[in-house]
Amino acid sequence: MVDFIQQGAVCQISGRLSQAEVPALWQQRHSLLNKGVETIDLSTLSYSDSAGIAFILELMSLARAEKRSLSFVSPSKQLSKLIDLYDLELFFSEEAKQGR
Repeated sequence: MVDFIQQGAVCQISGRLSQAEVPALWQQRHSLLNKGVETIDLSTLSYSDSAGIAFILELMSLARAEKRSLSFVSPSKQLSKLIDLYDLELFFSEEAKQGR
């Protein structure tokens, strides 16, 4: 299960974001984040697989299509390993990189 907790310009994603959760979230992807969200905090995302990473990057793509800036910060250790494995460091802010 995954939760999207929005407070102002920050949305914290918590729980597990895996292949099992992504299909249901995919249907909601256009409405999961309000237009004011600029930062996604990944510090409480306990698990993500490659489908979860793809979903996170889709959220960024949707924001860019709307001419909005969206950054990802504070990935967990497990997520940081996937970021390194898939060479995705450019999608994450300096704050996220320093948190590793």
